[in-house]
Amino acid sequence: MLLTEADLATIWLTLRLATTVTIILLILGTPLAWWLAKTRSWLKTPVGAITALPLVLPPTVIGFYLLVAMGPQGIFGQFTQSLGLGLLPFTFWGLVIGSIIYSLPFVVQPIQNAIEALGNKPIEVAATLRAGPIESFFTVVLPLAKSGFITAAILGFAHTVGEFGLVLMIGGNIPDETRVVSVQIYDHVETLNYAKAHQLSLIMLIFSFTVLLMLYWLQRKQTMNKSVIGS
Repeated sequence: MLLTEADLATIWLTLRLATTVTIILLILGTPLAWWLAKTRSWLKTPVGAITALPLVLPPTVIGFYLLVAMGPQGIFGQFTQSLGLGLLPFTFWGLVIGSIIYSLPFVVQPIQNAIEALGNKPIEVAATLRAGPIESFFTVVLPLAKSGFITAAILGFAHTVGEFGLVLMIGGNIPDETRVVSVQIYDHVETLNYAKAHQLSLIMLIFSFTVLLMLYWLQRKQTMNKSVIGS
């Protein structure tokens, strides 16, 4: 049984959402990860805790507060209306904002760990060669901490693809706008169309397994590289 046009549309929308969120998170999350890895400020603990909140908070809780904040009476909702952007709940960009917040720790923490493992010595050496902060980042930090950035991108993408509760709270179930794969599976189950639900679930299962294989392969490769360098 082939996938319907509606199923294909949800897959495309899910990939578009995950790609958009991952790119934005890598841009915004990298400076935050750098600050968390390098700062000695007392703010590191509360900021780190806030960043990690989505790891323990139910997605429906995050979705509810985002729905309120982005609603007509919310601070963010009034701001977007004043800019002529309208309200973001039940729109694609509303899903993007929600997914950025919910997937934030899955991108920030791998990058932070990679930067902390790198230490200060490579940056100090670059500074002695008169490399500026930006040049040092792109020529030293990024190549040496590459595995952390790749892991962050994979986790951020995969976590966004698999999200359901937050998407349903702030996105609803609008075809070609907010109906992603996880919501489409839920719809198929509700209508007792188990064959279609099985097809999409199998795709998600294969995708999740592939993501885990990639992560384990990266970790193994990184461990082998460290062993070679250490010897």
